[in-house]
This record gives sequence, structure tokens and C-alpha cells, in this order.
Amino acid sequence: MLQREVGTKIGFAILAVIFVICGGILVFAATRGDLKVVLENSIIGKKIGAEKLSGVVAEVKKFASADEFKKYLAEHAQQSNNYGFGIGGGEMRTMVAQDSAMGLAQPVGIGMAEKGSETATAPSAGRVSETNVQVAGIDEPDIVKTDGKEIYFSRFGGYYPYMRAVPMNGAAEKMIAPPYYNQGETKLIAAFPPESMKEDSKLDKSGDLLLDGNIMMVFASDNKIYAYDVKDKANPKELWTAKLGDRENLVGARLMNSKIYLTTQSGVDYGKPCPIVPLTVGKDEVSISCTDIYYPTSASGADVTYDFVVMDTLTGAVEKKTAFVGSSGQTVFYMSENAIYLTFQTEVDSVKVAYDFFSENKDLVPDWVIERLNKVKGYDLSMNAKQTELQSILQQYTNSLNNDDMLKMQNEMSNRMDKFYLNHRRDLDITGIVKISLNDFKAIAGAVPGHPLNQFSLDEYDKHLRVAMTVGDRWWGMGGFGGTGKTVSDVYVLDNDLNIVGSVKDLGETERIYSVRFLADRGYVVTFRETDPFYVLDLANPKNPLLRGELKIPGFSSYLHPLGAHKVLGIGREDGKVKLSIFDATSPENPKELSKYILSEYWSEAINNHHAFLLDEKHKVFFIPGGQGGYVFGYDKDELTLKKAVSESQVQRAIYLDDYMYLIGNDKITVLDEKSWEKVKEFELK
Repeated sequence: MLQREVGTKIGFAILAVIFVICGGILVFAATRGDLKVVLENSIIGKKIGAEKLSGVVAEVKKFASADEFKKYLAEHAQQSNNYGFGIGGGEMRTMVAQDSAMGLAQPVGIGMAEKGSETATAPSAGRVSETNVQVAGIDEPDIVKTDGKEIYFSRFGGYYPYMRAVPMNGAAEKMIAPPYYNQGETKLIAAFPPESMKEDSKLDKSGDLLLDGNIMMVFASDNKIYAYDVKDKANPKELWTAKLGDRENLVGARLMNSKIYLTTQSGVDYGKPCPIVPLTVGKDEVSISCTDIYYPTSASGADVTYDFVVMDTLTGAVEKKTAFVGSSGQTVFYMSENAIYLTFQTEVDSVKVAYDFFSENKDLVPDWVIERLNKVKGYDLSMNAKQTELQSILQQYTNSLNNDDMLKMQNEMSNRMDKFYLNHRRDLDITGIVKISLNDFKAIAGAVPGHPLNQFSLDEYDKHLRVAMTVGDRWWGMGGFGGTGKTVSDVYVLDNDLNIVGSVKDLGETERIYSVRFLADRGYVVTFRETDPFYVLDLANPKNPLLRGELKIPGFSSYLHPLGAHKVLGIGREDGKVKLSIFDATSPENPKELSKYILSEYWSEAINNHHAFLLDEKHKVFFIPGGQGGYVFGYDKDELTLKKAVSESQVQRAIYLDDYMYLIGNDKITVLDEKSWEKVKEFELK
């Protein structure tokens, strides 16, 4: 009895080790072309180099019917990872997927408005800041927008201080700050010129905003998108409302050329998987038919669809739509002028991993175990069915061992699995990438080793996609598998069909990526564990990217922003405080830190949310918020200088209109003259 119990425990221990390595990753790479699966460089006996990953090719198809979709789900269904879908870098918040059925219908646009600028006689600023975005010309949702005259500011619900004068025990009036609760609202504030500031109106909706001329969209917390005609600032009129489906989570949104590019994620309905209804515009449902849903033919797991739609800002009408079947997990959304890119977690075949492991360690098990694993590996079965077969094979073997042999097996497995993982980590940690062409809305897919940090991990340049990935800490933090600490970071270059054509590997071993910025034919990567290596990459030749230089300094940078040719600002932390650095990569082989400033703050939203950062090139200054207030720094002559500190704890954003900088907080707006840095106006928000 004891032997059987120990055998059972070891059998499950072996499975647990294998499943941790597989860690919810579905390996597939998909490109256009005829269906074929080429494993000419499998990990049986030799390592898959990253450049060979594109050799694992699978055709991307569309379903012909709902029955075909159901059959696909039955073959490839998997349990959801349930890790949620938050968007780094200040993307809109998402909600956990709910299980409920979907309806179907066609979109209808409602309401009429002008997209052009307002024709009122109030003066507008000649110099107007925009939301700090990744790709010029593609706007991103944020809580503050401006058109040069008006500030549109969305305040989320919560308790905020409200400064007012009240008598204190019969004495003179003093300022106290009793809290008040704000349900969430969007304020329209006449901001220019500053001396004439006033609140024009407010909406009882809050959320990230997009502004297209006189049309303002609010991505509200109730899972709806509200569009308003704000030509008359005192009397905004609702144009249309779109409600996300009950099963939908918002992944990301962009605005370009009066079109909203919206991506959502939906848990599949196994009883009625299609059509998919990602949203309802007005009373009319937007339906994605079965024949508009793509799937990778080589995938071995599917529990969600990623739904892509293009909406007209004026009417809300959906002009293009499609969907892609994938697996749930951490998702990164990035959009260029040519395509939408979406990354998602994938899952390896645990039977194949077990077969490859024992094939490389034949002394651990008898030949019959390897032979049976090889047969099961080739079966046309679902992932769950294969895992059941794997458990049965390993259980049968461990039941045949005596206690001494099982104890030896347990220790050998622990050590050899660790070595196996280090040799094959790029084969076991894979991220899928979906590319949706904006021209024809057709989908292709590919894959790269590791996983991305945020949207800045992806960048399209000259018909190539550059991606920065960390390999080895997806499940076990910075320690990699089993606490080995052998994480690495790579940069891959993919062609227009998402085939890997070049790579720079092994950046920062035992570290992970903390920030990335691709600028034209340069790449800048920061990794961190104990020091902050700042890497400079030469990406001029996509097929031969090169690591040119490296600089190691204390602390780390979580956000990188260009400051002219080959100079980059880093925002991060050192010794628990906010750190600012100017890096000079003019000589890529010898990058330097020209200036550093340690701020007496423990956090800044700009570290994790690039929308909180503002750069004013004319005055050579930038703004970041902190926990104690807002800060304006100069960077002229490559020297960081603190120009102005405003001690308002609620400061969240800043904009500039002409030569005035507006520091915007939940309780007030402070206006600074950028020529003198004196306060010229304080406007309380009630």
C-alpha cells in the first residue's frame, strides 16, 4: 500500500513538473499558405533556435459554419487561465469575462453631428498639446483631452477633498477640507485664455476619453461607449451609445482618421459559439458571423475570441469586423498605421514535452514509456485527452518501482527537469501574435519565444515588426522554472508575414525587461534585477539586428521617451524613489547617462502610464505627476533641472496651450506661465 501511495505521489509530481513547464502555453505559429506542420527542428535531440520558430507553420482559416466551430472547440477546448486582461501603459481597464449567450443583428448608426472644429468666436491656442501616444497620428484613450480651448476631464468616482472657507469657533474664516464623494463625471472646462476659465458643463459619465473634432467618446465603467456632440459646450448632446456584449472585455481602442479601432475579448459559448455579438449600437446588435471568424489550424487550445471592429465616430456604425480564436491570458494591444497587433498566451503539448524530456533522458524510464508517449503524441486527440493518457502511462510506470527507485526518480526528475528547461526555455514559453490588416481586415498569425511587457514591446517599422520579449518568468517570477533565475530577454524582427528574420538574444540573463522603446532603426531596452542595463540596438538591417552598446547603472527605468536625436529620457526608480535619467546613445557603442535626478517621491503614475507624461519641446521641459504634487523638469543642455513643483496631491495630468501649462487634478487646475513659471490661475473643481 505504501509503495502504491508513493508511486501515485511521484507520478503526480512528474506531471506537476511537466505541467509547470507547459504553464498554460499553447505553441503555434501561423502564417498564410497551405496547411503544413513542419517540425524539422524539434527539440528532440536538438534545440529550436528562435530563428527557426517560423518553421512551425499553420494555415489560418475561417470557419465555414457553426458546426465546424463547435467541432474545433471540442478538439481544442481548454480551461481558461483566468488571469484577467489589464492594458499596460494606461490602457483602459477590463473586466472578467462572464458566461452568457450572445444575440445577433446588424449595426445601425444614430445621431448627427459635425466632426470639424467649433466655429465659435472664442480664441483658441495656437500651440496645443496632445495625449502622449506611442504612434504619431493614432490617438489613445485617456482621462484628459483638449481642443485648444476646452479641457475635457474625466474624474472617476471616489472621495476627494473640497477646499472651502468656513468659520472656526467664531474666529475668522479658515480653509478646511471636508471630503465629498464624487460618483464619476466628465467636466467640460473653458480653459483658454486662463483668466476666463469656467466650467461649461458636466456629464454624469466617467472613463477614458477620445476626441474627434466636436465628437467626444467616453469609455465608461458600465461597459458602454457614449458619444457626444460637444460643439455647444454648455449643452452636449448624446449622439450614440454602444454597449459591449455580456461576454466581452475591452482590450484596447485607438482613434485614427475619424474611426475607432476597437478590440475586445470574449469567452466562447460552447453551445452556440457563433455568431459573436461584441457590442450593440443603440438597439441594434453588431454580429460577427461564423464565416468571419479566423482560427489557427495547428492550435491545441481555444477558450476565447478576440473581436475586432472599426466604428465611425459620427454615427457609431461598424464598418469592418472580424474575430480570431485563441487562448486567454495576458494580452498586449498595439496598432500601427497599417495593422492591429494582438499578443496572447499560448500552451504547449504536455505529452510532447514529456516525450522530448524522456528521449533526452532515456536512462530514467524503460523504452516502452518513450514508445507509448510517441504514439500518444501523434494521436488526433484533444489536449485534455492526451493529458489523461500521459497520466496513465506515468502512473503505470511508477507503480512498478520500489520505494528506493522512486526516491531516486524523484530527485533525478527535479534536477534534470531544471536542466531541460534551461536548454529549451525558448521552446516552452511562446507568445502568439495576431495581425489584422487595416486595409482588408484579413488576419494572419505568428509566434515568438517569451512574453511582452506592454504595448511598447511591439513596434512596426518599414514593413517589419520588432518585439522585445522576456523568456523564463511567466510562471515563476524572476526565478524562472524551479527558481533557477535563468531568465533572458530577446528582441525579434518579423517580416510582413510574421516570420522571424532576425534576433538579438540573451540580453540581461537572470533579469527581465522593464522598459522598451523602438525609434526608427534604433531600439532601447532596459532590463533589471540588481542593476539597470540600458541596451542600444542597431535595427537598420532587419535580418541582422545588432547589440551595439550597454550601460549599467543603479536602479531601473520603466518608461523611455525620446529627447531628440539619439537621446532618451528614462523614468523609473532607484533606492525606492523616483529616478529620472537622460541617456545619450549618439555613440551607440558607448551609451552614457548625461544627467540623473532623484525625486523625493516613491511613485509617479508616469512610471507605468505614459499618458501621465507631457513633453514640451519648445520650452525644453516635461511634466510628471507624483504622490505629493506635480513636477516640471527642464532638460536643456542635457541637464535635468526642477523648474517648478506644485504641491497638490491630486495632480494627474498636464497639458499646454500656447505658453501656459495646465496642471490638472481631481480638486483643481493650476495654470503656470511657461516663461516665468509663476502661477497665473487656480481653478477649483467642485
